[in-house]
Amino acid sequence: MCRMSALAATALALSLASAPPAQAFGFKGKADAPAPAETPAQPAGPQKASAEERALSARLDPLARAAFWAREVNLDATDLEAGIGLARALRNMGKPDDAAAAAERLAVLAPDNVEVMLELARAHLSRGQGFYAVEPGRKAQTLAPGDWRAPFLLAMAYEQAQRDAEALSAHRRAVQLAPDNASVLSNLAMFQAARGQTAEAEALLRHAATLPGATAVARQNLALILGLQGRLAEAEALARQDLPPQQVANNLAYLRAAAAQSATGGAGRSWNSVGSAQ
Repeated sequence: MCRMSALAATALALSLASAPPAQAFGFKGKADAPAPAETPAQPAGPQKASAEERALSARLDPLARAAFWAREVNLDATDLEAGIGLARALRNMGKPDDAAAAAERLAVLAPDNVEVMLELARAHLSRGQGFYAVEPGRKAQTLAPGDWRAPFLLAMAYEQAQRDAEALSAHRRAVQLAPDNASVLSNLAMFQAARGQTAEAEALLRHAATLPGATAVARQNLALILGLQGRLAEAEALARQDLPPQQVANNLAYLRAAAAQSATGGAGRSWNSVGSAQ
């Protein structure tokens, strides 16, 4: 090869080494293709609430809380937490039939979920239909035999269904599982009091009222039991701890009339307390 040919060959080799293969031979590759047009960003749809937002919903009033959980259910009908939250909010709003309907829908989605079964039982109890609370209560007890809430609710369900022997058994089971739970002890005490066992009821309620988790309900139930025994001064002292003066006056008037008639069965229904145990 002559010198000029060798120099030309060297220049060609250097040119090929410094360029992409396709470009070196005049071919167009991907690098030369026009950039695809950018797709316009789509607006994001409604998003489910965060865990923090859900936790904060407990501070809302019942109506706002129901609206919050209804929105969550609309976004995802299979969201069990949202469904339970909606059923509970409806129950707290005084709409037990709607709460039961919401819980029934959850039971179809998750028939083996303990929380769903418990909420369904509560909904039926809140509408005074304890008979229909028995089945979900039993199922919850089977799914979680160590959970005191199932026999606690079952006891009330059996009471509403007028099945006293089963109610007493469920009450005792709940006490066995949660011996220091004020609500459990208070419910058993009121069951006993309604059947004339006031001494046993008083002992249970005095213990319940001293427990760390005791609420005003235990004290007011004790006031009721004392008043029905004619011990109005003790009953009044307890009542004034939690109730406004007019409500105390109404309660004392009821107790005087009840004590005069020696009526104990079912007396608690006319007593103005401060809420339910559950």
